[in-house]
Parts: sequence; structure tokens; C-alpha cells
Amino acid sequence: MASEEKNVSNENYGADQITVLKGLEAVRKRPGMYIGSTGLRGLHHLIYEVVDNSVDEALAGRCSKITVTIHPNNSVSIEDNGAGIPVDIHKVEGVSALEVVMTMLHAGGKFDKKSYKVSGGLHGVGVSVVNALSEWLVAEVSRDGQVYQQRYQRGVKQNEVTVVGKTRKTGTKITFLPDRDIFESLEFNYDTIANRLRELAFLNAGLEIVLIDERLNKSETYKYKGGLKSFVTYLDEGRKPLHKKVIHIQGEKDDVVVEVALQYNDSYLENVFSYVNNINTHEGGSHVAGFRSALTRTINDYARKNNLFKKSSESLSGSDVREGLTGVISTRVMEPQFEGQTKTKLGNSEVKGIVESIMNEQLGLFLEENPAVGKAIVEKSLSAARAREAARKARELVRRKSALESGSLPGKLADCSINEPELCELYLVEGDSAGGSAKQGRDRRMQAILPLRGKILNVEKARLNKILGNEEIRTIITALGAGIGNSEDEGGFNVENVRYGKIIIMTDADVDGAHIRTLLLTFFYRYMRELVEKGYLYIAQPPLYLIKSGREEIYAYNEAEKDRILAEKFPNKTPGIQRYKGLGEMNPDQLWKTTMDPETRTILRVELEDAVEADHIFTVLMGDEVEPRKKFIQERAKEVRNLDI
Repeated sequence: MASEEKNVSNENYGADQITVLKGLEAVRKRPGMYIGSTGLRGLHHLIYEVVDNSVDEALAGRCSKITVTIHPNNSVSIEDNGAGIPVDIHKVEGVSALEVVMTMLHAGGKFDKKSYKVSGGLHGVGVSVVNALSEWLVAEVSRDGQVYQQRYQRGVKQNEVTVVGKTRKTGTKITFLPDRDIFESLEFNYDTIANRLRELAFLNAGLEIVLIDERLNKSETYKYKGGLKSFVTYLDEGRKPLHKKVIHIQGEKDDVVVEVALQYNDSYLENVFSYVNNINTHEGGSHVAGFRSALTRTINDYARKNNLFKKSSESLSGSDVREGLTGVISTRVMEPQFEGQTKTKLGNSEVKGIVESIMNEQLGLFLEENPAVGKAIVEKSLSAARAREAARKARELVRRKSALESGSLPGKLADCSINEPELCELYLVEGDSAGGSAKQGRDRRMQAILPLRGKILNVEKARLNKILGNEEIRTIITALGAGIGNSEDEGGFNVENVRYGKIIIMTDADVDGAHIRTLLLTFFYRYMRELVEKGYLYIAQPPLYLIKSGREEIYAYNEAEKDRILAEKFPNKTPGIQRYKGLGEMNPDQLWKTTMDPETRTILRVELEDAVEADHIFTVLMGDEVEPRKKFIQERAKEVRNLDI
């Protein structure tokens, strides 16, 4: 923000700028409507709501540091050095503006364009909802040389705004304890919070965000002067860049601020993340459409102008120019309109043209000034075009062999008898031995079994045409019947055609089994991502131990459960303990009883909580670079509970 705007904002931000849209009573009755769920996602959303307010202070040029502290009792403090929430009397409501903000839904300075030009909080529901869903909350404001405080209980004030001290600082500190009557668990996850705070620090260059967890005696500080350029470097850890310098584009038009950072690497995947006012727009929207259109047009224009095509009629498609691209698009829009299933798709049509215009001009200029980079990008894209044609032919071959075309499924697939996808399950089983037990033990009406031989190809290191040459992957594609890859391409993945409502990965509980599971997860995430996003993908939980004493048999699914069973049920006995190294060691009845019976089994749904972090982890673990993988494992070595060697 320009310094002139900053001064105007400071002058105008008082009680009169707090606009009220009333109504808080429904929040406690229907919390899911306001924070998504009362599970862990909703619990963490409380922190994000308060942090978003502090980030909005940073966007307005009034805040440079935010500190988030998780206390031992799972209460949380969020403190910033912004201007501080106004505490003077609100003319309309007749109470302190602080009380208005804390107790009335949709009350805040975000509705007044003079105080906040853009706001991420517009997408959220405000700190009043956090207050309503907290057992208690304390708001502390440093402003005008005084420290003001007000305490609330389940959204109801317990005292008037009180002066509790003097200060030379300014800012707001919110401390709250989530209500155990509302939430299923109060246990905050450090990594979940860290990932979001890191993301916000990348998106707001120079903003310092500190995370302190007093439960773990652990803290981290996130501050990136490079902003989006640093973000791309982080995302590309584990990949080899085609050009060292991250391309950075920035501009503003009609009150829309556009910032883009991009870098090409030697991978075969597109990894582009988009944001509007710091909100991750998972479903894309007009800003992404403008970015893609400009990228394709500019690279084609550059190639023609510099005679890099063999034929004058040659051109590159959008998927060609995006192969091996890592990019972040961040836009700031005064009045964003969100649409889509999860309200994370930008609908403002005017933004497309603005992004396109700024991209065309600045990317074209960059390529002209950096011809070596321009040539490398075009050569990479031409290679992708050739591979795309090879993949098209390989897809056709897979389709010809598929059930849709020839009426025959893979020979080793033991299919289920009913054909209603929502009732059907497909087990991807490690090895023929376990596959045999699973085929005998299953419910043949609704459970299909596909045994996999060995480890599938690591798709992180291969193009689609090579992936389609792998027999095990071809078998999976044919069994699922929904194509593979980009849904925009012919033969691309279409989740509506999937033949099973659940796809369950069932591997051994050892190192090899974990590796096969990771390879499969990487494949599904990269080429059938909607299976993950829409909740089709599960991981079976076979037992690790069988504890026997006479006729009594008890299964334990982990070390802790085994120890508990021994202590509680066999305090004075020494029962026999069998450790299962593989699924093939179980007979069909045991496998059914422990792992496949819908009435008694435990299966874990694979959920995509954080696409940015998922991309980063898959790249580090499955990519070519050794050092990032080594660092990742060393940092998490203390978290390993059971190492099978």
C-alpha cells in the first residue's frame, strides 16, 4: 500500500467505520453453517478467522507482525501490532465498537472501503463467530496509550470495556478457549496451523508471522521478503529448475492488484496455486483463466517471432506450455464474488481481462530480455506436445482394451456382482497371496479385488505416455473405467465414470507396503485428483498383532493397542502374540473379520486438507533431489513411532 493511503486509513479507522449487519443467535445452534464443521477443520478455522483480521491490518499497511500462541490447555492467543480495534462508543449501537465487533455477526471495518481497501476476511464470518463458539474469550486492545480489555463467555460479555494498563504499543490480542460443548476435540494440530501461517507469510511479503506451541515447546517464524518468489522456490524444493531466476509479474488496473510468480522445472506436472485476498481458490476462476490464456498466447507469440517452430502452422496447447510449470497467482479484489461447490472459485469476470493484460505485457517483455529462458521454455513445451500425442495414442490403446470398449475387464480383477457404483468397493491389494485371501474372504456382491504385483511406477518422474506403458497402472485405469489425467484432454479423467464408490488401498504393514501405498497415493493425487477431493479413496487398516490365549483371540492394530490389551486383559498371563508381517499370512476368514467386513473394519478416508503442502510433500518424497528428501526425513525422525526393519 502507498504511504498516502496508509495515513488516510489511520485517520479514518474509528468507531464510525464499524458497520453492523446484526444476528449472532444462530451461530451456537448451527455452528457448521459458519465454520464448516465441528470437527478438526472447524476447530482450526477459529484460529484462521482471527489471524485473517490481523492480516487485513497488514494489507491496510498498519501491521508488520502477528504472533499465534497455542497454550497447554488448548487455548490460543493471536496478537498483532496493528492499529487496535476501536474502543470508543459506536453511534448506532451505543456500546463500545470493540463490543460490537466481538458480539455482532458481520460487524467490522471490512464493509467500509475507506478503512480496508481489500480484505481476506470478507470470505470469512468474523471474530464474533469465534467468540460465540468459545467457552471464554478475552479481547485486549492497545490503543491511544492505554490497554483496554473485555471478557466474554460463549459470546456474552462479562464486563464493560476496562482500562487495565498503559502502553506505547498499538495492536489487538485475542485469547480464546474453544467450547468443548461444540467441538468434537480441542486438540490443535501444529502442522495444520503452521502450513496455513507459512502460506500467509508467502502471500504477504515482509509480514512476520510467529507460531509458538507451548504444549510442544516448539516455535517457528515465517517471514519472506521474496513473497511469491519465495513461495515458488519452496514449492519447487525437490525439482530441478529450467531457469534459476523465478519470473515475477506485478501490476494494478481498475483497483485489481495482480501478482504472479512462476518457474519451469524438469518435471512433467503442472502445479499452479491461486489466491484472492489471501483465500486459496482451489477451484480457480476468472484470474486463473486469464493467467492460462495469457501464458499460452505469449509463449506461442514468442516462439513464432523467434522462429522456434519448424512449421509456420505449428502451435502449442495450454497443457503443453504448462508442463513442468510451478506458479502462484495472487490477486486482490475489492469486492470478490465467489462461486463453485466450495465457494473457492472467483466469479468476477472483469478480473480475467486484467490478469491477461498484465501477464501478456510483462511476460512477453521478460522473454525478450531473457532469450535463453524463452528458448528453454519453448523447447520444454514442444517436447510436451510430442509426448501429448504419444499419450493420446497410448490412451486409445488402453480404451480399446477397457471394459467400455471391449466388454472385458482385466483378467486378474475379481469384480463384484452388482453394478451400482455407490454400493461397490474396489480393493487394491499388495501381492497375489493377499489377493487370493481377499478374493475368498470378500463379499462378492459388492467387493471387487485387484491384486497388484510389486511396486507401480513412480509417476513423479515420468510423462503420461510412459505411465500408460506400465502394466499395473493400465490395469488400475481399466478397472476404474474413468480415464486418466487432465479432464480437459480427450480421454482425461472423469470422476462421474468411476465404477466404484470406494477405492481401498490394502497393503502390508511394513516398509514395502508403506512404499507401495505412497506410490499409489502419488498416482491418484497427480492423475485422478478428484478421487481424493471427493472422498473416493481409502486406506485399509489391517491388524498388526493377533493376541491368543486358549480360545480367546484379540486383534491389535498398533503397538499402543497391543500394550493396552496385554495390560488390561492379560495382567497375570503370557498369551501368544503373532505379528503379521503381511496380509498373506491371514486366512480369508481373518482378513474378512479384521479388515474387510463393513460392520467391524476400520478404513481411513484420504482427505486433501492442504493442496499446497500435499504437492510439496509428494515432490520432496518422490522427486529426484536427494537433499530435500533427507532433510524432510531428518526433521520428522522424532515423530516415527514404529519403524519396521
